[in-house]
Amino acid sequence: MRRLTLALALVALSCAGGSATAAEQWLPVRETSLELKPGSPLDFSAILPNRAIDPGHRLIAGPTGQLVYAGAPQTPLRFACASLAWGPASGGYPDHDGADRYARQLAMHGYNIARLHFVDASLMAGRARDFDFDPQTLDRVHYMMAALKNNGIAWMIDGLTSWRGGYGGHDDGWDPVSNLKLAVHFDDAAFAHWAALVQKIFTTVNPYTGTAPIRDDALALVVLTNENAIEFDGVTRDAPGKPPYDAMLAAPFNRWLKQRYGSTAELSKAWGGLGGSETLEDASIRLPNDRYADSPRMRDLQAFFTEVEISSAARMSAVIRGFGYTGLISTYNNWPTVQTALSRRGLDAVTMNTYHDWIGGYEPGRKILQTSSLVDGANYMRMAAASRWLGKPLVMTEYDHLFWNRTRYEAGLVMPAYAALQGWDVLCRHGHGPIVLRYGEPYPHKQKMLPYAIALDPVARAGETLSALLFRRGDVARSRVTIPFAVRGEQDLSNDMQAREPESLTDLALVGRIGLQDAAQLGDEIAVLQPRSANSAATIIARLKASGALPRDNLTDVAAGVYQSDTGELVLNRPRRQLRLVTPATEALAFAAQNLPVQLGLLSVDAAEGDGLIALSSLDTPASLQNGRRLLLIFATDAGNSEMKFRDWQDKVIADYGRLPVLIRKGSVDLKLARTAARWKLSPIGLNGAVKPMLASGEGAIAFHLSNDVASGPTTYFLLELDDGARP
Repeated sequence: MRRLTLALALVALSCAGGSATAAEQWLPVRETSLELKPGSPLDFSAILPNRAIDPGHRLIAGPTGQLVYAGAPQTPLRFACASLAWGPASGGYPDHDGADRYARQLAMHGYNIARLHFVDASLMAGRARDFDFDPQTLDRVHYMMAALKNNGIAWMIDGLTSWRGGYGGHDDGWDPVSNLKLAVHFDDAAFAHWAALVQKIFTTVNPYTGTAPIRDDALALVVLTNENAIEFDGVTRDAPGKPPYDAMLAAPFNRWLKQRYGSTAELSKAWGGLGGSETLEDASIRLPNDRYADSPRMRDLQAFFTEVEISSAARMSAVIRGFGYTGLISTYNNWPTVQTALSRRGLDAVTMNTYHDWIGGYEPGRKILQTSSLVDGANYMRMAAASRWLGKPLVMTEYDHLFWNRTRYEAGLVMPAYAALQGWDVLCRHGHGPIVLRYGEPYPHKQKMLPYAIALDPVARAGETLSALLFRRGDVARSRVTIPFAVRGEQDLSNDMQAREPESLTDLALVGRIGLQDAAQLGDEIAVLQPRSANSAATIIARLKASGALPRDNLTDVAAGVYQSDTGELVLNRPRRQLRLVTPATEALAFAAQNLPVQLGLLSVDAAEGDGLIALSSLDTPASLQNGRRLLLIFATDAGNSEMKFRDWQDKVIADYGRLPVLIRKGSVDLKLARTAARWKLSPIGLNGAVKPMLASGEGAIAFHLSNDVASGPTTYFLLELDDGARP
């Protein structure tokens, strides 16, 4: 039986990468404190300063559909997002001193917006009565919001994240155990519960800001309910022997069919027959008994879902607006199917969650695929790109290339680089939190690296550091080419509820900016039209070249799996498992060692021990690799826990996550920089930003062998300092 790849969090099935071998060496991390000191090379607060949040710096959608400040509507902005999905297992919200330190550290790391996620579950943890928020947790949530705002960090907040909402007497608020998210669409009591929950969370005055969150200039976006698409909610709660669709759908679906078809005869004609006992007159039309079986019944169910979801979003939005909120609202922030794209059509902003090599839990026996995102052409990024409606902000509320996938170093280049090319607005790598103040905090989810634990993972942290420069600082340019995907409406639905934009066409996101657009609004621009089967990426690339929109020497060769962005800055080679980036401020390479050497621009990577990510970025203002004197070098390989164990030789099935300390896989690269300097020196930087004793130095030509196995302990960061001799 066909099963839904999207239900596996949209993981591509292509193979790549070798398995761990006995020859690999793993080096224990020595740092305990991870707090950056002001002025360290990893303190980005000077090069990425956060603005004070006030009415002029409230976020709105600008005239081109990108996020802007209310006081500067012509200047598009990019936001590096800190995911704060805290719960008891990860320590919960910190006390006041911890919140001040944490918020300051976020600003130093380059974050300028935070997503508060599962706030409802945290507030209701251990509570017996409905809406009886834990007073200490509420105080800490309020103080954290104030601390973020004081550091120029705006907020995104879910109206509802937990499947338990504000109901008391439950200890499973983080698990998909109830049908509350579904019931909100259909049941007035459930909707009233949602409304009461958001009213209490959003309209209670925060004593540390003096205003309710709903009226605070720091609140940039409300996601009405996290991952609330009807189909997806059913998938999350699938169980053996359980019908795929909840019984509460049957009556409203029958009413909808009655209104649309009028009679059993007309419905039978449209569907090519009905079951023997099914009639519209007695409302006995059945829901599909297999969500993966294509049929006209399934097509109509999707059309029904779309109408319900549009109506629900409008009804929920009216509640939020009634509280006085004037900011952006979104919902249905995952599930990039044709059906959900239609549901998102009228929202203020599109929000999206996508993953590469997703895992749904932490229990022994959980499995990943150990695939590379480069071999499948960054498909998790392309699915998000194809979910965007042009003319609206795109906010990535969640993404990740998850631990323990050994090629997750790719994420630090893939997602921020292509997000910048696409002109997205917010980028949020999902996790319990993006940083920790120290290793060894006494909470279960901080005793070892886990999926969704960015803060403890040196590879993910290196990626977030690079992301701050590529995406927020703007090292990667936005595409000058826009390729609309024409959308007509319900007629674009098919009998397949899994249908989404074809991967053979979303490849265009590797070359230029893509997104959905009403077919009626298209002019004579080059676009992906309906039906999708009449289009080919290669033909569209040829037309773009012929029109002059794409340079004729652009390297894109769809058949060969090679894609170059219209800006010339990005080149993805799928067969070679390689992504190259060359910009004036940063050059980077995600690579398989067997496919070296590679000449980027100024930087060449001649050889390596093991696969990884190498990036060289200027820390100067203005940022320039050609003229800069302080360059940050990032080298990421892989990391794991001590005593980590698997059930298979390919390291796909987890047996034991192990414990701290974290181990970094030993690796090395041979590098050359096409510059000369009167003097240059290379020093390792600890994971806490401290510059360690010099590793190498020289005069004139700049070339060196770089290993992450240094005397002060393994690291992913190095500082290259150049002196041209011309300055005192």
